[in-house]
Amino acid sequence: MAVNWLARLAAAAPAPVFTCIGPGIQAAVERLCLSPALDRVATPRAAAILLVAGEIPDHAQEALDRVHDQVPHPRQTFRWDGTGDPEPALRDLWRDLAAGGDTETDRRPDAPPNDWCGVGPHGQGGKGMMGGTPYGRPMAMTADDPRDGLALDAYTARLGPFVPMLPPGLVLEVTLQGDVIVSAEVRAAPFAQPDDASAPDFCAARMLRLVGLPRDADRVARGARLRAITALRAIPEGLGRHDGQDARGRLAGWLAGERGPEAAPALATLLPGLEWSEAMLVINSFSPATLAHVAISKEDA
Repeated sequence: MAVNWLARLAAAAPAPVFTCIGPGIQAAVERLCLSPALDRVATPRAAAILLVAGEIPDHAQEALDRVHDQVPHPRQTFRWDGTGDPEPALRDLWRDLAAGGDTETDRRPDAPPNDWCGVGPHGQGGKGMMGGTPYGRPMAMTADDPRDGLALDAYTARLGPFVPMLPPGLVLEVTLQGDVIVSAEVRAAPFAQPDDASAPDFCAARMLRLVGLPRDADRVARGARLRAITALRAIPEGLGRHDGQDARGRLAGWLAGERGPEAAPALATLLPGLEWSEAMLVINSFSPATLAHVAISKEDA
């Protein structure tokens, strides 16, 4: 009896959805997620429905499968091509899952990328407790912190193409010491999006969410005008200066209805030295149309 009551209570809540967005559909997804019936969660672990929007390119399929397998059971995938209103179907799917409906099995094998073989010639392990790539994941190694010279662990990882705070399709390889970016390389440019994804309202809304103002972000995305003085003051002056304007200035321009700069930034030079939260603000202070032309590192070009 209690289980049935909890299931009904859960079904009445907004459907927890994690989005994986392909080319040409970003604005449609952002409009859809303004619905109070949907909860666009920040991690697959908090979702029940994986919303796959648009046609995902072949090179991103493995990443999509990895995201899918992080969604806890019971789970289902909902594919949307951007036409029609998917909200009723998403609500029905969520009610079914909340009642214990069918779940999808994993798409990837539940195994590490590399077997653990101890110290060896193939990079599985280093000497003692240091170095190597145990189970395919490189260990963090100490290096001088660029701010004060203290020796901190430096960790390198690839992020994307479906990280929520990054534009869909963008893949970054970053080396971090604590929350500070030591180096950054673009491994894949964002997916091409329609012109309305770069509309000032949507661009401003993305930055407002990053500074912790989701309600203001929703209002702006729906077309309301907002001064957002608090948000502007939350962005350090001079952060991400590019082509004569910083991130705060780009947000102010979007809030005023301006389209913003068109020159693609060199993210590999803009991001090092920034804390993680600052770097995300800098990236999102450029429109999808601008970031579509960002330079890709030579080894991946």
